[in-house]
Amino acid sequence: MIKSMTGYGKAETLLETGKITVEVRSLNGKTADISIKTSILPKDKEMSVRQKIAAELTRGNIDFFITFEPNAADSAKKINMALAMEYYQQICALGKSIGAEGLGDHNPNDLIATILRMPEVMDAKKQDIITEENWPSVEKCIDEALKNINAFRAQEGEVLHRDVTSNVNRILEYSAEIETYEKERVEAIREKILSRFAELKAEPDQSRLEQEMIFYMEKLDINEERVRLRQHCRYFLDTIENEPNPGKKLGFIAQEMGREINTTGSKANHTEIQKIVVKMKDELEKIKEQSLNIL
Repeated sequence: MIKSMTGYGKAETLLETGKITVEVRSLNGKTADISIKTSILPKDKEMSVRQKIAAELTRGNIDFFITFEPNAADSAKKINMALAMEYYQQICALGKSIGAEGLGDHNPNDLIATILRMPEVMDAKKQDIITEENWPSVEKCIDEALKNINAFRAQEGEVLHRDVTSNVNRILEYSAEIETYEKERVEAIREKILSRFAELKAEPDQSRLEQEMIFYMEKLDINEERVRLRQHCRYFLDTIENEPNPGKKLGFIAQEMGREINTTGSKANHTEIQKIVVKMKDELEKIKEQSLNIL
């Protein structure tokens, strides 16, 4: 069964320090364009994650997110006591050097507030969220998110399959409908040519006229186009049923279908057939648009 390139997958895992959430989102694209949007994934893990995503999703514009929600106890900022004391000692030394011996007489709360506003005093030492010890849990979470987006893609693929095959079958029905007008079309073209001779009051050689008529009819014959169109439609249906990730190939087949439909329209010279050709073009445009999203 085909898959859509549009999808979304999410998974979560709990670490000792908080919760990791992995999200993967994809849209249609010609290649695997992977964008990793996180600052907590270690650099040495990024390449293996990219390879994992490419292997699982194959193609599409893919956004990959990892977010971290710390535990309540770990989320509160802590005072860097060593740095705060260093600032305090420097302030006291500065007071002595400029003769401000009365620094100690000021409100100590004001001095503490000043020190707390100093750079990095309220920033606890940052630690790596993803480590070698918890990487297996994070990797399992990534695998689950990729599994979920693949399930989403498969579900969307069922809808695409149903829609696109119905469009192709309608083109086949329209092609068969053209045949009911073929005899009428040939006779109309013949009558148009003969009426033109009558208007000109010309009396052509009947034998030569028949030869030229046959030659002209052969140039306007659309049977070969209809045969090739049916072949392309059946090839399309066979490909979508039996080949993995057929999206690009289906696009090429749709182009060939379009050539036969356009040629049929240019040769038709018949109002009802032209209307059918327009209907086939409408179905084909839907097929082309849907094929762009098939993996």
